[in-house]
Amino acid sequence: MQVVLTQQAEADLAAARDWYDSEAPGLGSRFMEEFLNIARQLADNPALYQIVRRDIRRAVFRRFPYSLFFRIRGNVVEIFACLHARRNPTLWKCLPQ
Repeated sequence: MQVVLTQQAEADLAAARDWYDSEAPGLGSRFMEEFLNIARQLADNPALYQIVRRDIRRAVFRRFPYSLFFRIRGNVVEIFACLHARRNPTLWKCLPQ
C-alpha cells in the first residue's frame, strides 16, 4: 500500500523532530527513523493497528510518546496526524471524519 501524509501530519512530524533535535543532537533523527519504521509497517499491513473511532486507526511509537492517526482508503494509508501522548486525548476526535 502507498502511505501518504497530509500537510498537518507533515507539520506535526517536523515540529516533533525539531523539538527532539533541540533537546539532544541526533534525537530528532532517531524519532524520524522510528516514524519511517512505522510507515513501512503501515504499507505492509495497516489493518494490524487498532481502530480508535469509526475508520480511524492509531499506530503508537515504541520509544517516543507519540501516535500516528490514519485511515485506510483503498490502497492508500492516509496519515493525518502525529500527536504527543500528553496532548488532550479528545483532540483526535476533532480530526477529519
